[in-house]
Amino acid sequence: MLKIGSYVDGKYKILNEINRGGMSVVYMAVNERVNKTWAVKVARRDGLHDNNMAIMSLIADRKTLMGLSHPNLPSIVDVYENEESMMLVMDYIEGNPLSVALNEGGALPQEDVIRWARQLCDVLGYLHGESIIYRDMKPSNIMLKPDGNITLIDFGAAREFKEKNVADTQCLGTIGYAAPEQFGGHGQTDARTDIYCLGATLHHLVTGIDPCREAAFSKPPIRQINPALSGGLERIIEKCLRDDKSGRYQSCAELLRDLERYEEFDEQYRRRQKKRLAAFLVAAAVTLALAAVSGGAYAAASSRLSADYGLKIAAAADAQLPQSERVSLYLDAIRINAADTAAYLSMIELFVSGGEPEGALTREEASVLTQLKAGLDIADGQGYASTIYPLQALLSADPVGYARVCYEIGAAFWYDYEAEADRYTAAAEWFEEAAAGYPIARTYVELGRYSREIRRYAGQNRIEKMHEAYRALWDALTALRNDARATDDNDTKLLAWSEIVESASEKAGYFLVSVERTEMLALLDSVAADAALLRDGTRYEDVRRIIDALIASVEEAKARINSAV
Repeated sequence: MLKIGSYVDGKYKILNEINRGGMSVVYMAVNERVNKTWAVKVARRDGLHDNNMAIMSLIADRKTLMGLSHPNLPSIVDVYENEESMMLVMDYIEGNPLSVALNEGGALPQEDVIRWARQLCDVLGYLHGESIIYRDMKPSNIMLKPDGNITLIDFGAAREFKEKNVADTQCLGTIGYAAPEQFGGHGQTDARTDIYCLGATLHHLVTGIDPCREAAFSKPPIRQINPALSGGLERIIEKCLRDDKSGRYQSCAELLRDLERYEEFDEQYRRRQKKRLAAFLVAAAVTLALAAVSGGAYAAASSRLSADYGLKIAAAADAQLPQSERVSLYLDAIRINAADTAAYLSMIELFVSGGEPEGALTREEASVLTQLKAGLDIADGQGYASTIYPLQALLSADPVGYARVCYEIGAAFWYDYEAEADRYTAAAEWFEEAAAGYPIARTYVELGRYSREIRRYAGQNRIEKMHEAYRALWDALTALRNDARATDDNDTKLLAWSEIVESASEKAGYFLVSVERTEMLALLDSVAADAALLRDGTRYEDVRRIIDALIASVEEAKARINSAV
């Protein structure tokens, strides 16, 4: 087409050919007067179908990009047309398409992909604000520059969005990345079409699985391919990829907000949040216990010991005090009266609702809880120290209270412990102690056992054993639903239901290897029905909001199960 060394319009010297496709050629050129490098994209007019498509593509590039200005878009500076060809002179983007990085190294680092995704959300949002739908997001159209940022190129499939204009939505885009509506019969393309394409692109980037070859219409959850990937990112991508546009993110701004806090969706964060959802119920029970204890302490002025116990707990409730001082006050109260549950429950609640990091049970806090069983030192006032065993004293005086305290400690380890690898083992020890008064605790022990087996078998690549463990884990989740039905404790119900829904949602693809889809959906429907009964029977607006959120998460989990393979 153009000779190396020739000039375009006397000012753009052609240096070399940098890309050749079936329909056009791209050259590197330099404007010697200003010493600036440009790209010259050329398509010939010869009446052939492919060349006509190339001309249409350049026209689309020109119409779309002329007048736009965004750091992640190229700019067009000149357009030349004659009877033989059409040429665009545009920014030269140094670097390579992300498709090159995928071909050379497979899946790309998650943190890089999320950073690029944020930039793509920003540029797509800009285009949508200009009523432009891009429609061809894929790795080969994303240039990675040496500075680590990206530029979106090739606007051949882009169009101006117009209400009810469905005539040009068919068969445009790349199979594997394109949304269902891009192939006719599913409505017109709009901003949500680009969100689907972006989701398919992110799936390819973090998994290395090319949807054009292996998964055009079936994209398994990313953690089914690589369990080390973020559960939060998995949920974001899956929402982008919903067939029904109304179920996707409705704007790039909405998607960008979730990308900026994707870690909040991860499993550990959600476990902490599940605990917090029910925390107000636990706090209410503790408050009642404190009121009874404090009232009794102050009323029984003749009993200095009882008064001291109530005063210690009342002082420890002061949120303005450093946590270390509050913990010391609770431990002092336990030393005074180890047979009462109020100080234990208040301290557990402090650990899982406050502290640093907020909502996490730290190793130091776990050590304090262990001392309740291993023994606390106590001074006799004359310089001599001895050891008391608080939980033994509580068990002797109040077996029901002992089970309650052990259950709450087990739940703290299960949902909040910062030592992720140890949480099931640590929780199981306490749940075993609670099982006499809380039968549901034994089911948590089983859940922990099978979860540990899955982790072990996955590390050993023992696939069949891992599938057997998933089947057993599902049976334990079903038992957890039955246990929740048998208890009158609402926060126990909420935690159990949340555990079922989150496990089904997070591990849908794994469960489906050994559990029927209908069985999974039926269990989730039963959880939603049970939760609705509790919602309808309560007069507390906070409880209703929590349950409404839970029921919404059931529908999300069902959608993931229906789309999983």
